[in-house]
Amino acid sequence: MGSMLFSRLAQASAEVGSTRSRLAKRRALATVIAEAATGDPAEFGLVVTYLSGSLRQRRTGVGSATLGDLPDPATDQTLTVAEVDRAFAEAAAVSGAGSVAARAAIVSDLFGRATEAEHHLLRGLVFEEIRQGALESLVQDGLAEALGLPLPTVQRAAMLLGSTADTAVLARSGGTEALQAVGLTVGRAIQPMLAAPAADAAAAVGKSGLPVVVDAKLDGIRVQVHRAGQRVRIFTRSLDEITDRLPEIVEAVLDLAVSEIILDGEVVGLDGAGRPLPFQVISSRTASRTDVDAGRLRTPLSLFAFDLLHLDGRDLLDEPLHQRARTMEQHLPAGLIVPRRRAETVEEVSEIFLDAVAQGFEGVVVKNLDAGYAAGRRDAGWIKVKPRHTFDLAVTAAEWGYGRRQGWLSNLHLAARDQTTGELVMLGKTFKGLTDVMLTWQTEQVLAREVRRDRSTVYIDPPLVAEIACDGIQRSSRYPGGIALRFARVLRYREDKSPDEIDSLATVLALNPQPPPVD
Repeated sequence: MGSMLFSRLAQASAEVGSTRSRLAKRRALATVIAEAATGDPAEFGLVVTYLSGSLRQRRTGVGSATLGDLPDPATDQTLTVAEVDRAFAEAAAVSGAGSVAARAAIVSDLFGRATEAEHHLLRGLVFEEIRQGALESLVQDGLAEALGLPLPTVQRAAMLLGSTADTAVLARSGGTEALQAVGLTVGRAIQPMLAAPAADAAAAVGKSGLPVVVDAKLDGIRVQVHRAGQRVRIFTRSLDEITDRLPEIVEAVLDLAVSEIILDGEVVGLDGAGRPLPFQVISSRTASRTDVDAGRLRTPLSLFAFDLLHLDGRDLLDEPLHQRARTMEQHLPAGLIVPRRRAETVEEVSEIFLDAVAQGFEGVVVKNLDAGYAAGRRDAGWIKVKPRHTFDLAVTAAEWGYGRRQGWLSNLHLAARDQTTGELVMLGKTFKGLTDVMLTWQTEQVLAREVRRDRSTVYIDPPLVAEIACDGIQRSSRYPGGIALRFARVLRYREDKSPDEIDSLATVLALNPQPPPVD
């Protein structure tokens, strides 16, 4: 059994990205998964991991700087899946003096053996930017088809195992029976339920129905908290464990009069008036242990639970929300539960939304009272509503797309004008919100304005003007402006405006005059 060529995954990724048809995407993934299932058992999970858009290694140390100067793509398809994994494992293991140069050499050798199509996939895996839409869900579809398994069984096992790749390995060896035997285990993180977006209260209710419970949407760190006896484990939404960085949350959960519990919630900081602090104030607490180790917990954090998944031997995943909420109220102090209100009408939902925003919350999450916990999926049971901020910004460059966007200039470089110097200052990038019509138009316009280019990016002068929506800003050293836009997306191009009319850096900063550092 030989190792699968990485080019086969690049081919499948391109096929998935080149079509809008979910059926065609599923078939492309099912075909390559079926091929991998007949090969080396040791790399089957690895194939599924790559198809899902991520690397096996959580952190590799490989980033933009490492990928800045790469060799030209190879012409022969010789790189194997196992060799790709081995290279990233070596890069992740490098440390100490000379590690930057050593890691760069490993990456240069890897990319030197990769074809152009493989370059695209490798970059996408490094930055977790495989833009193919609901990729994890699609891979589960493909896995079920490839191995002849019931899709609901695959989805539930992946949710309970917290991993589609682990589900694939188990399914390959044990089939449906092995997947059906997977259960909720206290101490093992599961994939969190996600909220679908809606533009306003009416749209949210249109998806969820009435009556509903409306939770304040907290701009904090999504956590899943497991307690078994006197042991507590805390996981992020990406299933990374951060228990040792949140000692006050561990203490709060140990104070509960329970033996076993799994809570879903948000960790936030509060100011002296009880208003939530911005996400950036607390985000560093999960990125580093520095403050904890030094005993300098400058921002005390609080847990606000919004769901209960297990309690003292009783799994609650499939019970309706109203039952899970009632049980949570019976066993948790009120201060540990997210601010929430019941609503019977659209008007009530709208009123709660406006009140939540006025109190400093990020928005609300509208929840169907009869919904179970749809782990790992965006479901109509939870609908999020947030206020939208818009700016007119300059598009100063665009990067070539790949997958379905191959041949179009896609990822846009966005800038505001420094009101003091008059210079354009970059605030971030986005590829979100672009329709095929917009992609075609902007590719033509960018090429017509081209002043220079490198391998991936075309730079322009004069810039285009686009109306950009975002959820907020955060301080960041990644871009020259010192801030970054959160969840930026393109609403439309403003052909009626000149670059002289774009918003200033001061206007953008007015969203949060002193955004705290995030990196």
